[in-house]
Amino acid sequence: MRKLSALTIVAALAFAACGGNSNADKVQTSTAQEVATEKGTVFQLDRASSSIKWKAYHKGGFDPRFGTLESEGTLTLENDAIASGKFTIDMNSLRTDDDAVDVAKTGGKTAADLDGHLKNEDFFEVEKYPTSKLEITSVRSFDPAKDQSVLADATNVISGNLTIKEKTVNISFPAKVSINENEVIVQSKFTINRQDWGLTYGTDGDPKDWMISQEVDLEFDITAKK
Repeated sequence: MRKLSALTIVAALAFAACGGNSNADKVQTSTAQEVATEKGTVFQLDRASSSIKWKAYHKGGFDPRFGTLESEGTLTLENDAIASGKFTIDMNSLRTDDDAVDVAKTGGKTAADLDGHLKNEDFFEVEKYPTSKLEITSVRSFDPAKDQSVLADATNVISGNLTIKEKTVNISFPAKVSINENEVIVQSKFTINRQDWGLTYGTDGDPKDWMISQEVDLEFDITAKK
């Protein structure tokens, strides 16, 4: 029985050590790159028809928390292709969906309480760092022979510098880009590792931080209009 118990504990810990339960593309990361030059026709992000969704997990994918963020920015097009893009994300706009928090299981803590926890010095410190940003560094065609994506109809791979709390990491992720004369639509769903930006709960190795998956899913659905 002792051997069985030990094996059970080991198995449980191994499962808990896994990340989230995301269905998103894992980004490729590198050091910050040169931002693409703004050229061509400018398209302005339409906030009414654009969204950024986030989802975070406890270890093993348990009890996911999810919500939204708001942003503003521009894309430029040259020769019917994205040439550049810059987006500023308002960290004060961070909201947790009410359906993501079961008050009966959290001792009465609500989605609004989680918002405060994420915005204070535990994580994003929004008073000190009110914005994050994504600046496109390059865009290439999606190659089905070597690229993979959860998006069945991905058209491009976008690379950009993602800056959170003044730390910049270059990320690359598949996207579906749709272009017509008056608007550009960019859709993507990818996973980042929060520790790449130094986002920890407490000190490194703190049990509180260990209980939270390092993976965070971001889903961009951006419409930019001429």
